[in-house]
Amino acid sequence: MNRLPIRIRLTLAFAAAIAAVLAGGGFLLYHHLADSLDRTLDQGLHARSADLTALVRQADPGLREAPPAPVADATGSFAQVLDSRGRIHDQTRGLGQRPLLTGRLFSRAQAGTLLVARAHLLATDVRLLAIPLRAQGQELVLIVGAPLRSRDQALANLRSELLVGGPAALLLASLIGYLMAGAALRPVERMRTRAASITEKHLSERLPVPPANDEIARLGATLNEMLARLERAVRRERSFVADASHELRAPLALVRTEVELALDLPRSAEELQSALRSIGEEADRLSQLADDLLLLARIDEGELPLRKETLDISALLHDVAERFQRRAADDRRRIDVDAPELRIEADRVRLEQALVNLVENALRYGAGTIALTGSPATDGVNIHVADEGPGFPDTISGTAFERFTRGDPARTSSGAGLGLAIVKAVVEAHGGSVALSPDAARGADVMLSLPSSSVPARRVEAVRSA
Repeated sequence: MNRLPIRIRLTLAFAAAIAAVLAGGGFLLYHHLADSLDRTLDQGLHARSADLTALVRQADPGLREAPPAPVADATGSFAQVLDSRGRIHDQTRGLGQRPLLTGRLFSRAQAGTLLVARAHLLATDVRLLAIPLRAQGQELVLIVGAPLRSRDQALANLRSELLVGGPAALLLASLIGYLMAGAALRPVERMRTRAASITEKHLSERLPVPPANDEIARLGATLNEMLARLERAVRRERSFVADASHELRAPLALVRTEVELALDLPRSAEELQSALRSIGEEADRLSQLADDLLLLARIDEGELPLRKETLDISALLHDVAERFQRRAADDRRRIDVDAPELRIEADRVRLEQALVNLVENALRYGAGTIALTGSPATDGVNIHVADEGPGFPDTISGTAFERFTRGDPARTSSGAGLGLAIVKAVVEAHGGSVALSPDAARGADVMLSLPSSSVPARRVEAVRSA
């Protein structure tokens, strides 16, 4: 059944429902007609018995000489009167010499009114009504009967009509159901045809959505939204590959140039050491870029593993500041830490990685004192990393946390533009958020908002372009 086309399955289900309705309706109609005919026969028998009871009690002229009533003629009814011994006392013409009731049935008729729904008498099926009465000084039983030919013929005609008309109606209803299923599924077929023509090179195309606001229209709209997401994902993937290739090409080209110069030209030991030092710096840059790309790839897979522990924000900020103190001193800059005793549940390695990226950016692009501050918030803590430099350009303030976003596109050796994207991914993995602080008077001020309580590790959506 599941292998059949949905149009055939819908038609079969519709046909089964119609067949059940026709069968149930035919059954009810048949029995309703039978009950109606039986009630009509019973009413006629009771009316006939009432008339004949009065006639029998008069004893003159008797059933043989009395003209039958019009209703009796119309229904072909007949009557017979039996005495207490079951012998024929009187009867209508044409009944012969045999009593209509004998044995147990006659005894029951003497005891009270008896209705025999069907009996085979006089070469046909009849319905009998027997009533005990006292007339002419003796106990008598009046039997009134009517043939069932008309009733049975009416029911037979109805059965024939149902057996002929029912399958015809079922066939017509199934054909209509088949056409209706085809019309209902036609938009789905159009969407299927269009979907078959959409390739990775034509992701901008969309499925045709019917104008009606029904389930198929909502399905088409949902599929179009999915195609839009896939298009954005493919575009981001292509951009990511292109940007990653560009970022890898520059240090590799520099390493290749240094090696070629070192091999082609005679150099002193100091020059060779300088070349090796430059190659080492580019190798470090390549290693850091590879680590960043690997982290973002793990985020794209949907899960950033966190090993949470209770952290002291003040101690964490001091550790990060201590890590960069020598470098800051070489640049004649200072790193200040201002944080009370605040504790949160977080992954120390990941959170320290995010803070290191922010301090690295502040040392590379900022100026003046770098301030690391922590403060309590309504449901957690806020961590600020600020400097006194030029701050973020207005052109990238809205996309600062996207991948491969850099303030100066002309720079080719100052970073890959992944630091802030990693910061955002780490903070969101902890259930927090990251933003550029709007309260900064000058310079750059990045604010990390982290919940104080432990939150379950959740899926982290890759940092994507708007």
